[in-house]
Amino acid sequence: MNQDYIKPDNWSIIEEGFDAERVKSSESLFSIGNGAMGQRANFEETYSGPTFQGSYIAGVYYPDKTRVGWWKNGYPEYFAKVLNAPNWIGIDVMVNDEKLDLYRCKSITNFRRELNMKEGWYQRSFNAVLQNDTEISVKATRFLSLDLDEVGAIKYEVIPVNKDATIVFIPYLDSGITNEDSNWDDKFWDTYDVSHKGNSAYILSKTMKTEFHVCTGMLNQVFVNDKQTNIYPNVETNGTYARLSYAVEVEKGETAAIIKFGGYTVSLNHTNEDLVSASTAVLKQASESGFDAMLDLQKKAWSKIWEMADIVIEGDVKAQQGIRFNIFQLNQTYLGKDARLNIGPKGFTGEKYGGSTYWDTEAYCIPFYMATKDQLVARNLLTYRYHHLDKAIENAEKLGFVNGAALYPMVTMNGEECHNEWEITFEEIHRNGAMTFAIYNYVRYTGDYSYVPEKGLEVMIAIARFWHQRATYSTDKEKYVILGVTGPNEYENNINNNWYTNYLAKWCIEYCIENIDKVKAEYNTDYTRIIEKTKLNQEEIDAMLEVAEKMYFPYSEKYQVYLQQDGFLDKELITVADLDKSQRPINQKWSWDRILRSPYIKQADTLQGFYMFEDHFTKEELKRHFDFYEPFTVHESSLSPCVHSIQAAVLDQMDQAYTFYLRTSRLDLDDYNKEVEEGLHITSMAGTWMSIVEGFGGLRIKNDKLSFTPRIPKEWKGYTFNVNFRNQILKVKVSQEGTSFTLEGNQELTIYVDNKEFTISPNSLITV
Repeated sequence: MNQDYIKPDNWSIIEEGFDAERVKSSESLFSIGNGAMGQRANFEETYSGPTFQGSYIAGVYYPDKTRVGWWKNGYPEYFAKVLNAPNWIGIDVMVNDEKLDLYRCKSITNFRRELNMKEGWYQRSFNAVLQNDTEISVKATRFLSLDLDEVGAIKYEVIPVNKDATIVFIPYLDSGITNEDSNWDDKFWDTYDVSHKGNSAYILSKTMKTEFHVCTGMLNQVFVNDKQTNIYPNVETNGTYARLSYAVEVEKGETAAIIKFGGYTVSLNHTNEDLVSASTAVLKQASESGFDAMLDLQKKAWSKIWEMADIVIEGDVKAQQGIRFNIFQLNQTYLGKDARLNIGPKGFTGEKYGGSTYWDTEAYCIPFYMATKDQLVARNLLTYRYHHLDKAIENAEKLGFVNGAALYPMVTMNGEECHNEWEITFEEIHRNGAMTFAIYNYVRYTGDYSYVPEKGLEVMIAIARFWHQRATYSTDKEKYVILGVTGPNEYENNINNNWYTNYLAKWCIEYCIENIDKVKAEYNTDYTRIIEKTKLNQEEIDAMLEVAEKMYFPYSEKYQVYLQQDGFLDKELITVADLDKSQRPINQKWSWDRILRSPYIKQADTLQGFYMFEDHFTKEELKRHFDFYEPFTVHESSLSPCVHSIQAAVLDQMDQAYTFYLRTSRLDLDDYNKEVEEGLHITSMAGTWMSIVEGFGGLRIKNDKLSFTPRIPKEWKGYTFNVNFRNQILKVKVSQEGTSFTLEGNQELTIYVDNKEFTISPNSLITV
């Protein structure tokens, strides 16, 4: 049974009624972020019930020493942990000498949370009767500023309902925090200074080993009935915290409030010596603007994001809420401002998976950012990997590869591999191909070829060298084979000739050589520089080409399909429909041994190849493969439903496409995989956007032009999305009656709709 307590709403995530069992799930779902930092929706006041505390700073991590039972050559030395950062949101609240703690209250009524995605704020309100019989009404509003991205703001209001009250607000900073996800229970932070001045306090701390220095700061303002008071706080500090307390007397029905500005200044952006002064300056700027003015700026900033990124769905509130939640969380995680950052699989919502970057970015996220921001943001994501090329070459060297072959990491913070399950680290090598595919995808979408001679070709050559060396010539088959791999389906480890991996290897080599020829012909200076740097010669190119031309692909004549891997047909082929529902999800119910012997597929594998290289195959071939593999797919990866939704749409299996879309868009809201309390699935959220734009909208690039094959689920009246294509914005509106296109730009745009050519003039509408 999926959870269903989130109220359907077009623009907000809403929870009504307090349930301690839901607290950790809601802490994930109501998370907020601004690209530079983020936090789970932990209560500001004390909460003694089960909770998962989490505040995170982009780019700050700790190399937690790898913990495995049996060390193998080539293992990464550490697992990069996304760090729970010092807590700045805390505000303990005392009412008539009783501490407010929702886990200990006599009663809680009118409990409500709202995450307003349109305007970028989070609010919680409730009435509570404390153990001392004082009833209070509380409202707390919080946001992380997009304009001043080192600052967040909290407005916390308390009204005594049944008697006069002494209310004490105790805002605090605390660097004595731990990670839930720690290999050795190491101390990740070292606090070296705690200071306070007036209504402000600061904690200076640094990460062990990586030496990121952080100033956590706060500045407080206290109000009675909207009038600011001048109470001087009582101060309490120790080695890891600073607490300022403010006592106010209020009569029954009056409002006591504290506004707390807080956040982080980090050595990524300031010198260590300037961290406190930078924090002081930015908190002062925020407090002088005031909470309401800051909130107005927040609303404007989100309005600008939604102008471009919004997808409107008419007639289906749950589908609408789902897509907006996904788009909102993607923008909270990454805004494209800083080329040093990337999109972590949990964003700022949890610690699981460690690392900040998976192949999800290249395979799933880049299309979203290309179409809803501008091409510079996508170029930054590609540049991030270019800067990690030397580390990728080092990663390959550790595994025995030579001559500048590169293996990009499965999980990384700084380019080094930091994932420590051997069957993934050593064997899930298809991630390498996603790096080349992302460059291809970028060039085909933006038309910006300049990236290839500047940076991209070096990456492609290093990856092609890896595939050349990773393939083995089989004298029996008289073909090149790739042995000992794990494909996208992680429910098969150490198998031979995963079709997707082999196909990707062949394509990467061929695409690399095609671009070597193009750069040689058109960018001779760059070509000379690259050849000198990489020491590539014709003999090596010929050897690579031979591997591509003679690559082996397992195939079943009986089923007329490419086999996911050599031994797939040796399995007992029982479909998911015939699997007892009590056995699901198998990753929580079965032993790993049983999973590995089963035919069950975690996520699109062979079908991932058919998605990426759709134009290499006929629709009939896609249908054959979809009908063969989808029935064995358990969709226990967040990346699974979106690819299947897109392919079902291509095949006009719209009921299936719609079911998969709802699953991908509400994966976290409805907690399909029973794990949302650990954090959200941020990177798969980009797949939700793809399900609509590429699936239902049918967006492709054909003959260097935008092409659409619009379809619409019967459950919807219509849907609208925008794409930024080569600095012109095209608005697409699909209804049950037809499709209309509006162009914002200054020159004509030629597009294909259902393979017919149409030309749109700027600021005019055409309907097909």
